[in-house]
Order: sequence, then C-alpha cells, then structure tokens
Amino acid sequence: MSTDAMSLATIRSVGFRTIVIREYGRIMRIWGQTLVPSAVTSTLYFVIFGSLIGRRIGDMGGHDYRAYLAPGLIMMSVITNSYGNVVSSFFGAKFGKHIEELLVSPLPNWIIVAGYVCGGLMRGLMVGLVVTVVSLIFTQIHIYHVGIIVAAVLLTSAVFALGGFINAVYAKNFDQVNWIPAFVLTPLTYFGGVFYSVSLLPPWAQKVSMANPILHMVNAFRFGFLGTSDVSVVGAFSIMIFCVVALFIWAMTLMNRGTGIRD
Repeated sequence: MSTDAMSLATIRSVGFRTIVIREYGRIMRIWGQTLVPSAVTSTLYFVIFGSLIGRRIGDMGGHDYRAYLAPGLIMMSVITNSYGNVVSSFFGAKFGKHIEELLVSPLPNWIIVAGYVCGGLMRGLMVGLVVTVVSLIFTQIHIYHVGIIVAAVLLTSAVFALGGFINAVYAKNFDQVNWIPAFVLTPLTYFGGVFYSVSLLPPWAQKVSMANPILHMVNAFRFGFLGTSDVSVVGAFSIMIFCVVALFIWAMTLMNRGTGIRD
C-alpha cells in the first residue's frame, strides 16, 4: 500500500471514529433524555400490561405473557431510539450549520452515513440493554438462540438508524423530524406484534399485518428468546437485509446529490 493510500485510510479512520465518539458523547451527556425514558416506559408497560392485564390474558403462544412481552418491548425501544438518535443528531447538524464541516472534509459520504448509523446502533443497543435489565425484574428471560438475537437486533437497529438519517436529510424543520415517528413509526410498532400474537387476529388482519416489516423484525427477535414466531424467521432476516441495503443506497444517493444539505 502506498503512502498516499495509507494517509487516506488514516484520515477516514480518524473521521469515522470522531463521528462515533461525538455521537457517544451526545448520548451520555443527555442520558436523562436518551436512556432513562425507555426504562420508565418499559416499567409502566410491564406493570399495566404484564402484571395487571397479563393475568387475565394468561399464556401467549405457549409462554407466560410477561416473558412473551419482554422481547417485544426490548425491540420497540431499539427501534424508536435507533431512529430517534440519528434523525435528531443529523438534523441538528444541519440546523446548526456544522454539517458543512463534514461536507468540506476529505471524508467520503459513506463514512459520514456509517458514522451516524453507528451512533444510532449504539443508542439502540444501550437502551435495549437497559430495557432488558428492567425485564429481568418482572420475568425470567430464556435464550433459545444467541446468534439470532444478536443478528436481529443489529439489523433492525441499522434499518431504523438509516431511516432516521433519510428523514433528517429531507426534513426542513422540527415538525418534519417528528412527523414520521408520530404518524408512521408508532402505529407500525404498535401493530407489529409487540403486545400480541398475530394469530389472535382475524384472517384478513393477519394478511394485512404481514405487510408490516416491524412484525417480522419483532418475531425474529422473539424467536431468539422463545423459539416461537408468527412468521418465517428466514423470511424476516431476508426483509431486514433487503431494507438495510436499500436504505443505505437511498441515503448514499441523497448525500451524493446534496439533497436537503446543499439546497
């Protein structure tokens, strides 16, 4: 490898680490806004749905309802925080005009995208770990397949981190930052099998639910814990991989065109 190539690789490595370290610092600096809310929310879900309503529901999919609920709540927190971290951070960079520092740096666009996505992955995994600890207070968590759990959470977090990046690129104000999470992400998550098995729905609703990608992600993750799923696990991973590739290409296209950044 030539000296110039080594220098370029060093610059890119330093740039990538700088973005990731900055994102980590941001997460920890406002930990009361990034980590604590999910712990409080998941506690309320376990108390209300798991303990009070769960006693009347009984078993779900052959498992105690709280054990069934735990993977769904973990994945829900990963989804919302992976998305929220990137959309708020990148839009904040646009709004504060310091995104220009990245654009004039010798960093390729894929490094910039990867750095922000890694920030979303960090927050998603950290919050997921917090919710897992909360879940252990209310129920026993059984692990059926560690590899499936890790793969599902990483791919899902990457999907929504990329989605948050794309939302931030298009957004021109804070209302547009909040529109997608409020009117798209939240409904899809609540109808994504977090709280119930899709087998409880009438046939027509089951067919409609299959078009919801979050249903497949949640069930793949739950399969890693309980060994049961309402959907094909292979199909779920195919959807996740496709979404990661498609969204990354979309994000790169927007960055290369300067959409929402150089306007």
